[in-house]
Amino acid sequence: MTRSVQALAYARPSALGSSGAGRRLGLETSGGLTPAGAEAHPRFFSGFLTFPQVAARGLLAVADVAAARYHQRIRPGSLDPVVTGNGDRLRFESFSGCGGVYARLDVLSEGLDGAETGHGTTNVDVNNPLREALSRMTGDDPLHLRVGPEELAVTTLEGAVVEKKVPLPDRWLRGFAEAQVASAGFDLRAELTGAEAVRFLRSLPRSQGRGRGPLWVVQSGRTLRPTTRPVAGAVCLPGPDRLVALERVLRHATALRVYGPVPDGAATASAWELTLPGMRLTLTLSPDAARGFSGEGGVLEALATPEAERDAELVSVLLAWEPRIDPAELAAESGLTVDRVRAALTRLGTAGRVGYDVADAAYFHRELPYDADRAERHNPRLVTARALVAEDAVVLDGALATVTSGERRYQVRESGGALSCTCQWWADYRGRRGPCKHALAVRMVRRGGGVAGGVR
Repeated sequence: MTRSVQALAYARPSALGSSGAGRRLGLETSGGLTPAGAEAHPRFFSGFLTFPQVAARGLLAVADVAAARYHQRIRPGSLDPVVTGNGDRLRFESFSGCGGVYARLDVLSEGLDGAETGHGTTNVDVNNPLREALSRMTGDDPLHLRVGPEELAVTTLEGAVVEKKVPLPDRWLRGFAEAQVASAGFDLRAELTGAEAVRFLRSLPRSQGRGRGPLWVVQSGRTLRPTTRPVAGAVCLPGPDRLVALERVLRHATALRVYGPVPDGAATASAWELTLPGMRLTLTLSPDAARGFSGEGGVLEALATPEAERDAELVSVLLAWEPRIDPAELAAESGLTVDRVRAALTRLGTAGRVGYDVADAAYFHRELPYDADRAERHNPRLVTARALVAEDAVVLDGALATVTSGERRYQVRESGGALSCTCQWWADYRGRRGPCKHALAVRMVRRGGGVAGGVR
């Protein structure tokens, strides 16, 4: 598995302290992007949290996911959470070490009381002493939050820094992107009150049970009823123990909203959102606890053509750290169709440049603070498909195409815009995890991503 080392440099450790005006939570930032360009220690917010205890527990929940592996729990995850300032809110994001759980805490404008929230994205230091201090917080005494260096310290940051060097696998980067793409296909499937949410989540089994199929739930009156079959309106709950991070804030929840795609019989990803005073905490789960998001393939179609690449470059210059991206407005500004804008946003998601918020049913602008473009360059199916095109391995014959891969030939057929293949990948997943490398190579040739070896 390809991986690199990510160096995170902080001016000092994040800390929770006290002053005459109350408690002070200082979250230190590493390098990131802002409207002014790259900054070593960007500053996004300084003010009070309207609901301090809820915010502290929500931040701990995001940190829990960043430090967790829910499958093959050999070693913990290690990457600090990401924070984005979107002008009207702060978003804290993390991804589990196993690549199967994405967490985001949105601290909304009603949860913030202070100066205007800045714009940009960076990592924030969440160290063990800070976690312990936050977990001991009780009551709702005023809590001042600072995200970024103190104003008086901005000019004195050339001294010693706190540096963390953490592994950053390619599959982790691909998973971050795939989670956004999966979420964009979700709809609201169920909604519970806070009290019903507590009852339901506390009733869940702590493990899936080896060899058992995925658990499904469907709304039944005011609660959710487990079912073994994906009936109409059902949502997949793969690995119920992966919702454990929600327990941090469960007693503050005012509602639980559950999102997922239209069930088609196979296990699917799903999103579980707790609404809290002034904020939201969302966990997005991959279709199986043993299966991270990195291999889902939802981004591959958007990466396969030069047109999508050019569209993404155009759309990217129009983004302005918006908390909600309107594809129709971008279409009007760019001169592209709405469908091409959506494809461009999917492609930008693979580079960490946009995320997706299921509550708003909209993309938002952020710039992940690492080389997320590597997720595209090292995507195995995409790399192999491009190699097949370069080797003239694709021969088109109307709706049928032949792809030579090694000593074997595969037939790829197009019907209604969808491609099917005679390879084992297609037989196993039938398009549910994106196109196989052969279908992807055919798509590239048909859309101008390469030159076919022959056309009859």
